[in-house]
Amino acid sequence: MNEQKTQVEIDPITATVSKWMQEFLSGMGVPEHLIEYTKLFILIALVVVIVYVLQLLTKYLLTFICRKVNKVTNLSFFKYAINNKLPYYLALVVPYSFVRSAIPVVFHDFQGWISPLTKLTDIYMVFMVIWTIMSLIKSLADVLQERPAFHNKPMKSYIQVIYIIFFIFGAVVIYSILTGKSATAFFAAMGAASAIMMLVFQDSIKGFVGSIQVSANNMVQIGDWITMNKYGADGDVEEINLTTVKIRNFDKTITTIPTYALISDSFQNWRGMKEYGGRRFKRALNIKYDTVRFLSDEELEKYKKVDGLREYITAKEQEYATLNKGTDSSIPLNVHRITNSDLFLQYGTYYLRQHPKISNELTLLVRQLSPTSQGLPIELYTFTTTTVWAEYEVILSEVVNHFISVVPFFDLKLYEESSGSDEYNVFMRDVTKQKNLES
Repeated sequence: MNEQKTQVEIDPITATVSKWMQEFLSGMGVPEHLIEYTKLFILIALVVVIVYVLQLLTKYLLTFICRKVNKVTNLSFFKYAINNKLPYYLALVVPYSFVRSAIPVVFHDFQGWISPLTKLTDIYMVFMVIWTIMSLIKSLADVLQERPAFHNKPMKSYIQVIYIIFFIFGAVVIYSILTGKSATAFFAAMGAASAIMMLVFQDSIKGFVGSIQVSANNMVQIGDWITMNKYGADGDVEEINLTTVKIRNFDKTITTIPTYALISDSFQNWRGMKEYGGRRFKRALNIKYDTVRFLSDEELEKYKKVDGLREYITAKEQEYATLNKGTDSSIPLNVHRITNSDLFLQYGTYYLRQHPKISNELTLLVRQLSPTSQGLPIELYTFTTTTVWAEYEVILSEVVNHFISVVPFFDLKLYEESSGSDEYNVFMRDVTKQKNLES
């Protein structure tokens, strides 16, 4: 009934066009049995040309307006709107309206085609609206990313979530167009298939939840240096989207990890290092036990000439003089004395505090660790004033080389595992000694 009513309403227009076309084609000598098809071909060609011209003119006009407004107002939105083809999608509205109105006229002699083609045009309109909205949202997201507050936010994840929402909405509308049923019927059908849908889209669902938690807890931002050994990732985060996180490693390779892995697995984020403006380093020098000893008064006088040690030695001498009162100093075990290891620790602390590239605002320690079978570890624990990798490595090398160089000055020796050549040299030395004794 509805189709018949629609046909009656448009009959005066279509009848006039059909009659005029039939008379024109008959006058041109077209056979009677080909008039309907010839008329259809001509009308379709005419509609295609008109649609093309309408779309071209509308797109040109909208692009021209966006560029003029962008030039006058200097609003970046219009620049991004052009880049994201917003004028192009908006320009499809006029051709769509013309095509939908022309279908009953063009296919007047083929009534069975009108309803399917109208539905097909409406479905195309649904996609066109979604594309237009997505282009608008993408343009707004590009504008937001210009602001410092959104610079490191995973905007792609948010946009992809919005895409999914609108495409679901579009699927509901298309279902209603094809079946003529309401949206409630669609959701009823989806309820039965929800388990299958969750299985198919489980990665997207996990990624959606993961991206929300990552953003809400500010766990990772674009530009952060993260280390995730499980996935072989050690580099800067370049992109965070709904399902994956793209990391450019320092060897310029790219590692892609699932977004939900950021909340299900452990990883190390080095952002705090950059925020504090310093990078930590730890190095340990293993001292031979048999080189650690007490220092004589003459040796202490020599070490007082070293910057950073005079005040320490003087303070310790006064402290130990008080502690040693009433003790038998003829027995070394009864008295408190300064060791060369004490001075090495003190000098190391002084040196690091005076170093221009070492931070005095963050933790700075030169300390003994638990003794091991490989010697007494003296650990340097401090932070540089730079986070630039190349500069950090240079500072680290300078500091460690300096400490290695000054170890002999305190009459200490570094522990190193003996190699085959070392054992051979010791053996030959013993043999030489034995020969000398025999001779």
